[in-house]
Amino acid sequence: MSAYFIRRFLLIIPTFLGVTIIVFTITRLVPGGPLERQIMQFRMAAASGESGHTGGGNVTDPTSTIPEGALEEMKKAFDLDKPGYVAYFLWLKKVIKLDLGKSYSTKEPVWDMIKQRFPISIMFGLTGFVLAYLLSVPLGILKALKHGSHFDFASSAIVFLGYSIPGWALGALLLVFFASGRFYDVLPLGDIKTGSYQDLPEFVKSNDSEEDVSDDFGQFEWEKLSFFSKVIDTSYHMFLPVLCYTIGSFATLTMLMKNSLMENMGRDYIRTAFAKGLSPYRVVLIHALRNSLIPLATGLGHAISIIMAGSYLIESVFNIDGLGYLGFTSLVGRDYTVVMGILTVNTILTLLGNILSDVLYALIDPRIRFE
Repeated sequence: MSAYFIRRFLLIIPTFLGVTIIVFTITRLVPGGPLERQIMQFRMAAASGESGHTGGGNVTDPTSTIPEGALEEMKKAFDLDKPGYVAYFLWLKKVIKLDLGKSYSTKEPVWDMIKQRFPISIMFGLTGFVLAYLLSVPLGILKALKHGSHFDFASSAIVFLGYSIPGWALGALLLVFFASGRFYDVLPLGDIKTGSYQDLPEFVKSNDSEEDVSDDFGQFEWEKLSFFSKVIDTSYHMFLPVLCYTIGSFATLTMLMKNSLMENMGRDYIRTAFAKGLSPYRVVLIHALRNSLIPLATGLGHAISIIMAGSYLIESVFNIDGLGYLGFTSLVGRDYTVVMGILTVNTILTLLGNILSDVLYALIDPRIRFE
């Protein structure tokens, strides 16, 4: 078995190279990249007279108003003066040294930008991950025990409805109904904490007065809230986003739990347990459930990549400044250094998570032998 996992670890290298080469090539081929944006800004400045260059060249040529030296400097700044394979190996050399480069737009180190958003992604990803398991396992057991009943059909309709709606679309609907004021105005529109004292939940206001959480100039300071009030306020903001994060995986895990339990209930060892006179409670919850949890337990290996669980579109809908929103804005803004940095972290964590899932599968189920 050790030889199998050694091979899996070695396969991380070619898989990582394959993924990054494909995305790196795409970033150099698609139009509207950072160089084109710099050229456009240069031409707009020249047209408004800010650059002091009148430029009487061919307006159909995007580089006609740019001096040759400036154009070469721009290409050099984005490594576009080198062949694609040379630029990729220069980028890979930096990654090996744990240097993800600097953002084209903000000039900040990409690694620092990612680190700042780790806590937010961990908070949302871990909460959604745990809730999905806590809700899907009991519901899956009930559906298996009441298979074919009205409860089974009704819950299946709800589960499949939730699975069929994308999380970002559900988020937009929930905001319209519960946060926009068109129907109700009981939940915040987004972000992860309240920005003013007036917008705090009433329960928090009763616990912390405005004088206690304001500075000498009367400015609200969220950090001055008590720990309990911070938890309440954060939960208040997390409710809708976490619901959108959870809905898809919750549906999948529920049906997986149901099908796995029903399959085990038909096995010989379960019939033998009933024949020995064991109570249905003991047979289901002790014998059948333990083996039925194996397919779900192996998914715990993907918890290692939980920090990358933030959805690009869900975080954009709720204005959550996490890794998903960073990736979305970087793609829209053609900030390919940040895109490649997020891809690097995400790819490595996903590959390690897949290996950890195999390890858990082998540990939980002694029948499994990887050769």
